[in-house]
Amino acid sequence: MSSPSTLSPWRLSVAPMMDWTDRHCRYLHRLLTRHTLLYTEMVTTGALMHGSELRHLRFNAEEHPVALQLGGSEADELARAARMGERWGYDEINLNCGCPSERVQRGAFGACLMAEPQTVADGVKAMRDAVSIPVTVKHRIGIDKTESYEFVRDFVGTVADAGCEVFIVHARNAWLQGLSPKENREVPPLRYELAYRLKQDFPQLTVAVNGGITTNAQIAEHLRHVDGAMLGREAYHHPWLMTTWDETFFGDAPAQRSRDWVEDEMVRYMERAHAEDGCPWYAIARHMLGLRHGLRGARKWRQVWSDHRLKPLPPREVWAMAQAHVCNESDVLVA
Repeated sequence: MSSPSTLSPWRLSVAPMMDWTDRHCRYLHRLLTRHTLLYTEMVTTGALMHGSELRHLRFNAEEHPVALQLGGSEADELARAARMGERWGYDEINLNCGCPSERVQRGAFGACLMAEPQTVADGVKAMRDAVSIPVTVKHRIGIDKTESYEFVRDFVGTVADAGCEVFIVHARNAWLQGLSPKENREVPPLRYELAYRLKQDFPQLTVAVNGGITTNAQIAEHLRHVDGAMLGREAYHHPWLMTTWDETFFGDAPAQRSRDWVEDEMVRYMERAHAEDGCPWYAIARHMLGLRHGLRGARKWRQVWSDHRLKPLPPREVWAMAQAHVCNESDVLVA
C-alpha cells in the first residue's frame, strides 16, 4: 500500500451528521484515527450570512483534515460561505445535495437540488472561483422513485463540467415525500453498483460511496471499485472501529492507545472547553457513549456519563464514578 500522504484524501471519511458531528465529536474521532477525513454537520448559507461565524465555523486545530459541509443553492451565498470556510482554515468545502428533510426542501437545497443540476453546477463554479481548497459534492443516486442510472450520470456530468472533481455518492434514492430522514436512510434500497458505474464512466473523477457501510470488510470491498468510503452512524455509535483504520486502510502504524487513555483525553478536553467558553461537560460526553461498546460494564459506564443528576459535578469526578464500572478491555461480551 502507498504511504498515507500519497493516498486519496477521500479514501476514508466520517459523514456529516446533523446534531452529531460537531467539533466535540470530531475531536474524539481524531483521537481514534489520524488520517480519516472528518466532516462538519451541514451549515446553511443562511446561518452564515445572518448568524455567528464563531458558533458555526469554530473548530479545533487537532481536527485536520476536516471539511465544511454547506447547505444552500444561491451561487453568490455559497461563494461567500466558502470563502468564510477557507478563511477559518477548513481543508475542503462540500455541498449537500443529499439531505431529504422537509426543512431543507423548504430552503430549496439538499436532495431536491439533484433535479436542478445546472443550479448545482453554478454554485460549484462560484465556490471554486472563490477558494483555492477542494470543492466537493455529496449526493444521492436519485430522488423519489426515479431509479434511472442516466439521472445520476447526467447530474454528475453537468456538475463535473463546472469543475467538481470529487463526488461522494450516498447509494440510495432520496424520497422527498412520505419518508422521514431516518426512513430515508433505511427504506430506499442501496444500489452500490450505480456508484461503481459512475467511477467507470468518469474515471478521471474521485468517487466515494456512502450508505449502509458497517465493517472493514465492506470498506475494503468498496475500495476495489471506487476511490473512497464514507461511514456515518456506525462510526458514531461504535467509534472504536476507527482505531483500526490508519493501519488497515492507510498503511500507517496503529496508534498505541487504550479506551482509558481516550477517555482521559476527553476529560481533559471537557475541562479545557469549560474554562475557555463555559461549555458543559455533558455536551461533549454524549459523543463518547459508544466508546466501550461490547465491553462488560459498558451499560453502567454509559449510565454514569448520561446521568443528568451529575451535571453539576466537574467532569473528572464523573469520570472517576464511571471508571468504577470499567472492566479489562479484553473482557468482551459474547453476543
